[in-house]
Amino acid sequence: MSYKMIVLDLDDTLLRDDHSISVRTKDALMKAQELGVKVVLASGRPTFGMRHIAQELNLDHYGSFILSFNGGKIINCSTEEEMFSSTLSPEAIHKLYEVSVREGVFIHTYMGDEIITQDENPYTDIEANLTGLPIKIVPNFVNAVNEPVVKSLMVGPPEQLKEVERKLQTELADEFSIMRSKPYFLEFTEKGVTKGTSLDQLIQACGIKREEVIAIGDSYNDLSMIEFAGLGVAMGNAPDDIKEIADLVTETNMNDGVAKVVEEFILLAYQVKA
Repeated sequence: MSYKMIVLDLDDTLLRDDHSISVRTKDALMKAQELGVKVVLASGRPTFGMRHIAQELNLDHYGSFILSFNGGKIINCSTEEEMFSSTLSPEAIHKLYEVSVREGVFIHTYMGDEIITQDENPYTDIEANLTGLPIKIVPNFVNAVNEPVVKSLMVGPPEQLKEVERKLQTELADEFSIMRSKPYFLEFTEKGVTKGTSLDQLIQACGIKREEVIAIGDSYNDLSMIEFAGLGVAMGNAPDDIKEIADLVTETNMNDGVAKVVEEFILLAYQVKA
């Protein structure tokens, strides 16, 4: 099989624990792009929080893509075209706010290039550190969110959030796509919008078959694309239930897991074919 696209989660997958890309991984991805393979950065992060990584990998030069907000947006890095965009209405976010108050967890969303929250908390601080976006503390979350947004997060202690997720997967499943990206991040996008569904739209636009796609991730918001891709790969640091669903388990993010997949299934395959 000749793979034409590789789709990569960022945190705990492509990126090491210090949020950097290893030299070996960067070299492998640059060589893959030189061979014509499209690289897609697929993250729960907002687009702004992914651009510096796209620039580091020269995605604009090779016509590769950003899939941000857990599939809420698709950006062509060469043209800056927004190929797909999904939003949640202010009323939907207001409902999520009321649920977060009821459940005793924090909530934030994104407006412009800011993270909007009503209550300062350590989990939103983590998001700001990951994305590079500033936090705007507002006196009234409902009043502040007066336009459509792409995504919202409920955040809190992992065990508490796990129970909240269990409850809301039943209560709100008809209204939102709900997924955990980290133990303390519970994410909400428009119903039916996931990394997997957006990846499906992207490959159709590119004329690529799902069998020609590799997707690599480590968390529950990656499951849809791992299951969708021709070769779905779980990182060595992924939870066991994600590893069980994947076609392949690679090394951890600290041990060049992404590089090893690219080298074996793209670079080596190309050499053999040549």
